[in-house]
Amino acid sequence: MRIARKIENITCQDKVVRVKTDSVEIRIMLLTDDILRIRAGFDGDFAEESYDLTLTAWEDRMDDYMKDYRKRTELKDISCDQGSEGHTIVKGGDFKLDIQHSPFMMTIYDKDGYVIHEDIPQMGWMCDSNNRRIHTSVIEEGDHFYGFGERTGRLDKKDKLMRLAPGDCMGYNPKETDPLYKHIPFYIKLNDKTRRAVGYFYHNTWESDFNMGRSHSNYVKHHSSYKADGGDIDLFLIAGPKVRTIIERYTDLTGKSVMLPKAGLGYLGSSMYYPELPVDADEGILEFIDTAKSEDIPIDGFQLSSGYCNIETEHGHKRCTFTWNKDRFKDPADFFERMTGKGITVSSNVKPGMLLEHPMFKEMEDKGFFVKDSKEDETAIGLWWGGDGAYVDYTSDKNRTTWKEYLKKNLLDYGTTSVWNDNCEYDGLTDKDARVSFEGKGATIGQTKSEMANIMCHIAREAVDEAHPGARPFVVCRSGHSGIQRYAQVWAGDNFTSWDTLKFNIATILGMSLSGVANQGCDIGGFYGPAPEEELFVRWVQNGIFQPRFSIHSTNTDNTVTEPWMYYGTKNLISDAIKFRYALSPYLYSLMRRAAVKGLPIMEPLLSAFQDDEKTYSEDINFMEGDSLLVANVVDKGAADKKIYFPKGYNFYDFYNRKEYEGGSEATVPVELSSIPLFVKEGGIVPIAENALSNLTNDKVTTLKLLCAPSSNAGDVTSFELYDDDGQSLDYKDGKYLLTTITMSCGERVTLDFKTEGSYESSVKKMHIDMIHRQSSPFWVQIDGKLIPHFLHKAKYDECSEGWYYDQTLKSVQIKYPKTKEDYSVVVSFENNDLLGM
Repeated sequence: MRIARKIENITCQDKVVRVKTDSVEIRIMLLTDDILRIRAGFDGDFAEESYDLTLTAWEDRMDDYMKDYRKRTELKDISCDQGSEGHTIVKGGDFKLDIQHSPFMMTIYDKDGYVIHEDIPQMGWMCDSNNRRIHTSVIEEGDHFYGFGERTGRLDKKDKLMRLAPGDCMGYNPKETDPLYKHIPFYIKLNDKTRRAVGYFYHNTWESDFNMGRSHSNYVKHHSSYKADGGDIDLFLIAGPKVRTIIERYTDLTGKSVMLPKAGLGYLGSSMYYPELPVDADEGILEFIDTAKSEDIPIDGFQLSSGYCNIETEHGHKRCTFTWNKDRFKDPADFFERMTGKGITVSSNVKPGMLLEHPMFKEMEDKGFFVKDSKEDETAIGLWWGGDGAYVDYTSDKNRTTWKEYLKKNLLDYGTTSVWNDNCEYDGLTDKDARVSFEGKGATIGQTKSEMANIMCHIAREAVDEAHPGARPFVVCRSGHSGIQRYAQVWAGDNFTSWDTLKFNIATILGMSLSGVANQGCDIGGFYGPAPEEELFVRWVQNGIFQPRFSIHSTNTDNTVTEPWMYYGTKNLISDAIKFRYALSPYLYSLMRRAAVKGLPIMEPLLSAFQDDEKTYSEDINFMEGDSLLVANVVDKGAADKKIYFPKGYNFYDFYNRKEYEGGSEATVPVELSSIPLFVKEGGIVPIAENALSNLTNDKVTTLKLLCAPSSNAGDVTSFELYDDDGQSLDYKDGKYLLTTITMSCGERVTLDFKTEGSYESSVKKMHIDMIHRQSSPFWVQIDGKLIPHFLHKAKYDECSEGWYYDQTLKSVQIKYPKTKEDYSVVVSFENNDLLGM
């Protein structure tokens, strides 16, 4: 074993601190004032060759590959000074390191003097006898741990042992299965005593373990550990103290979430059933779209499972990527054209494995397309869906070019701009020493398997750009490593149909949100197992409408197909819920844009939205949708009520009846099967489409409602950035967007200021402001300095084109007016109007 026990030498030169210990050299540098890099070079070469980092301050062998995503900065200044005897003090940016020479350990402080990391002496930095690289950290009383990418179970991973080794885990246990499909070695430590957080990103692609305090030792402090099967311990420590700030900085480091087309927020129909129809599967799918519309179900996409490429081979029907079963899809180009005509984006399933009987296998093998055997100069053969197969090596530039040509010729040229990358965990290559190109340097699949999904998505986006210039790619992916958010919308694989899955998948999504991945979700209704019972299906859809990805997808084991209209008695509840999601699309699309700019979640845990309230640290069912909506879905069978805790610091209003709830209190509300408990946070601004939308690709918002909940504290100011563009092209990158900053200033007069930028012309013609104010009716309302009419009779207000009315039932001001300008103000006076005194 190699254990860093003591320091032999420390030098500080060229903004890099080099700590030479008795077993490994450790280099410390400051990438930004709030991101500290500490790298233990167990491989000895400190090679810079990252497919992941979007922010660097050094030359990297992957710079050309990452050219469209990577930004170069300069290292920040860092200093070394003599501390007390046997100690060196390193300072830079928001960090101070107290390095003890013997026994070697580092204690790291933030800018306010709080300890944010402490090593365990003689365990802190080591390489064990199995060549696994280990970093061990002190756990303080009150520490909680969140993130780690895609996990099952509760949101807080304190006392958990987790494995990061992506696999194909169909029908997984939502509470216990470990690991799942993603490999994201990043987490956030949050202490409930100090309410301060710090982020840990281990820049390493090897399979790894996180032990967050499950084990104990009588001889050292309670601790957590990270253990990787290879590579360096390359830690990027990210300062907080706010959780949201850490997520923003982590996504500075690995990339912001991709800006999807609007269709990516719509209902994405799917089922293994339709593409598996023996003949005329294309007509069956087209009929499914027509049925959805006849059942009043909005829809924007169809996720085309791999049945389309299930062709006859010498060993029977097999799934062969880049082929088409012409009995099922007689004319793919015509199919895509007809689906596009219905406003439907088709995402065709593509897989990185090729069966040995694939009709193009020899052609691909002759091109050196596949991962190589660990010993012989031949293709590595592994397990694959339907038999033995080989896996494409995407770490070769030549192979990426070839894959791109296959994609264009056999899929994109038929007329789609969407690719669904699936089964890309490389789980069937059990020989981890199988060899890949690694851009000509050579490496093993054990080192690179977690990268393959990211590279597949990177190529897919480039292929769409080349096949359809100017179109906005829509890439979907099941697996992924750190940075997958900059390429694709992802989902948590093939979940099992059960009440437990509905409940625990929420924490899975929230953990991904804290891991920098905003555009994601889980299959609604369950993918694998029997059909969901009626109540479960309704509750799952009611929850699913808030997930960034909304897809009902199944391969039921009881010969059924999960569809929105499967239960006649409650299909109206399903329709209402999906239509409500579409009404929220201006809000959701604006949150997607926020994720693309800042990296922040769309579906967010309460702990990061209300970090100063330690009671939120254990909540993983209720969550925030953006800054303004608290969602408290019913996830228990037969529930007649729902207990809800409202975080401290804000009051909340029932979305439907505007009943007020005080922050820091708990309430139990009655629920029915139709109930979707939803609450507006004080200070919230929620844009809602009032005209019916059935397709986000073609339909436009013409009447926009702003639901506002002004703060009762005079002087409070909140804002919301309402974003719109054409939803399909890349024109927004050239300024063809409309960003409207809505600022709400509170007091006796509540002012809404609208300021815009961008050249996109809004489709909104009518505005409706719904302003919650339970204390009193307004005295007057002005729009752009002009008083508008006041109506006491609702019927007359309903008939007018401009005016205001105070709804006594909702205790809310209703204001409507034609939208004629982009920049203007609305002022609502709640000043006392003393009629007797007048």
